[in-house]
Amino acid sequence: MHPSGPAAEPSAPAADAPGHGSWRSRFGSTDVRTVSLLGVLAVLVAVGGVTKPDEFLAASNLQLVLTQASVIGVVTVGMTFVITSGGIDLSVGAIVALASVWATTLATQEYGFAGILFTAVIVGVGCGLVNGLLIAYGGMVPFIATLAMLASARGLALQITDGKTQIVTVNEVLDLGVKDAYILGVPPLVLLFAAVTVVGWLLLNRTTFGRRTVAVGGNAEAARLAGIDVRRQRLYLYLLSGLCCGIAAFMLIVLAGSGQNTNGNLYELDAIAAAIIGGTLLSGGRGTIVGSVLGVLVFTTITNIFALNNLETAVQQIAKGAIIVAAVLVQRRTLRGGEA
Repeated sequence: MHPSGPAAEPSAPAADAPGHGSWRSRFGSTDVRTVSLLGVLAVLVAVGGVTKPDEFLAASNLQLVLTQASVIGVVTVGMTFVITSGGIDLSVGAIVALASVWATTLATQEYGFAGILFTAVIVGVGCGLVNGLLIAYGGMVPFIATLAMLASARGLALQITDGKTQIVTVNEVLDLGVKDAYILGVPPLVLLFAAVTVVGWLLLNRTTFGRRTVAVGGNAEAARLAGIDVRRQRLYLYLLSGLCCGIAAFMLIVLAGSGQNTNGNLYELDAIAAAIIGGTLLSGGRGTIVGSVLGVLVFTTITNIFALNNLETAVQQIAKGAIIVAAVLVQRRTLRGGEA
């Protein structure tokens, strides 16, 4: 007798621990990807230490690198889930911008710390809900739906601010960005990023939600036949992405002390790139939170080194592009090796 319903749900390979048949080769491949990224990061640290030893290795600079990585890192965690499911979200940067300006209006700031945090999160989740409904239940292609959200959110953010910077006057929010708030030398934003990363890793690798995400990305039709509500799962994933954008928007408010309609510019490209070089398949079916975080750290470190050495932004972009191409080529080779 064939099982049916949720009981028939396949034990889809979790992100970092695929099973059956080729588990040894895939586990080894995962280790290779992680070690490779750690190697790249070590090389970059060495380069920074050699070219600008006093500036790059200073505690203040390392804190800056981690803080800057934290904001885009939280967005990347949400993006990793979406890409693992076979989707894409081009609107994350615009959602961050909209959430940040909505949360820093004078009316919102009257409610203090809680009002700013709640507004940033609820705006992010609301945008994610719209994306999820259009894609999961409206049948729209993720690329088109999130592209429409990108344009709409940017436009609304511009309308709210009228092109002006909205200064935050709530001391409880601003105090999170000062050194007095650091815990054992670690900025609060970095600790928040670490918490989001741990929760994301557990969710993707140790829960039914994570297995369903991988299953939908690997083969949506097979997942549906196995009893997974594919549409509901996709809705949840875009809600999760929106939640991460809302958290990132609050972090950006703390970091900048203001809300601007230009916030989150190109975050979507940075998040996608970080996830891809980390080992998440753009076609879906495999994702790794650890790899995505390492990808964020690699790109943030590159940006910092180039800034310290006063190198042109164009050269920095070329270096990032080369790393992305190399990562994709390694992915393809790894996949062919796993199938052999």
